[in-house]
Amino acid sequence: MRVFVAGASGAIGRRLVPRLVAAGHEVVGTFVSHGHGERIRALGAEPVALDVLDVPAVRRAVLEARPDAIIHEATALANMRWSRSLDRSFARTNRIRTEGTDALLAAAREAGVRRFVAQSFASYRYGREGSWVKTEDDPLDSDPPAAARQTNAAMAHLDEAVTAAGGIALRYGGFYGPGDNGFAGMVRKRQYPIIGAGDGVTSWIHLDDAAAATVLALGHDGPAIYHVVDDEPAPMREWLPVLAQVLGAKRPWRVPSWLAGLIAGGAMAAMATQSRGADNTKAKKELGWTLRYPSWRQGFVAAYGPASQVAS
Repeated sequence: MRVFVAGASGAIGRRLVPRLVAAGHEVVGTFVSHGHGERIRALGAEPVALDVLDVPAVRRAVLEARPDAIIHEATALANMRWSRSLDRSFARTNRIRTEGTDALLAAAREAGVRRFVAQSFASYRYGREGSWVKTEDDPLDSDPPAAARQTNAAMAHLDEAVTAAGGIALRYGGFYGPGDNGFAGMVRKRQYPIIGAGDGVTSWIHLDDAAAATVLALGHDGPAIYHVVDDEPAPMREWLPVLAQVLGAKRPWRVPSWLAGLIAGGAMAAMATQSRGADNTKAKKELGWTLRYPSWRQGFVAAYGPASQVAS
């Protein structure tokens, strides 16, 4: 197929494009930052400068590309500044997940594109009661923390708009992998403590495994939602000390929930103590997906351990 990848120069896009090319697809990849066009060309794709919030430009780019499929991986997460308010931190990404998604879907309809796959998110979104690991059919959080309501609403909008159009929303876990060291840097500096009892569960996914699942999703019909996460959802008190050890960092601090709420905001404290993980059974069964890193335990070592430093 001829595949239009929005956000081809991002963390997952850089891993996705070569896999699409290797699978025999012809790829058109979009970028925003100056100089990223050559990066996309080196990966084997045709680069196109595009801001997905520019509706006329999105229409023009899609119609000119004449794709058979669109993969929406655009975000504004690179070099993002964290604040007490997730909604403030994710403000532009929230617009991309709402306005940008709508622009790409409208262009897809006009161009007659029927295959549409989009990046969504799994962790921190489900109801904070009952099972600590959720399926795609479980209800989302009906009352998210005040500072995260716009962010949750934007992700819900993407899921609903994409599936209503017959597409596939991939609810990825927390990304990690070589070259994606922003979060790892915080752990190295002991800037990411265990909050409260560290009960909140996170589902992780290595960027290479996420890209592999995305290529498989392209070959399936929608509408559908899939969790693209590894096999071991885990509470913060388990995964954070392991990551620190792999990074050669000191053991993370422990901070009471009330103090974390004052410092980092209620949304962060709630995620660290109450969030639910995600089950990947549906994606493995229906997509025929096999993970290279079934657990973050192996993946963290591969991404951040001594061997990764030598390889880089």
